[in-house]
Amino acid sequence: MARVVLYHTDGCHLCEQAHDLAVTVLALDDIHHQDILDDERLMAQFQTSIPVLKNIKTGKLLNWPFTQQQIQEFIQEDGFNKNC
Repeated sequence: MARVVLYHTDGCHLCEQAHDLAVTVLALDDIHHQDILDDERLMAQFQTSIPVLKNIKTGKLLNWPFTQQQIQEFIQEDGFNKNC
């Protein structure tokens, strides 16, 4: 079950970098990819700020640019432990 949502769009090189960083901390199954072009509301909300990670449990957002350490801290807020 996904722990975070990665808001992105195809062809976005920053989104690709964000994905690569996220998979250093999370398993692929922990990341739900949401293309903002599929939803007008998401497009309006994130069109100038993608990539963005959303912690599904807390609802908090982590805006780009972010680091591996920031992702780790972001997911630890909900008690997530990769080794569980």
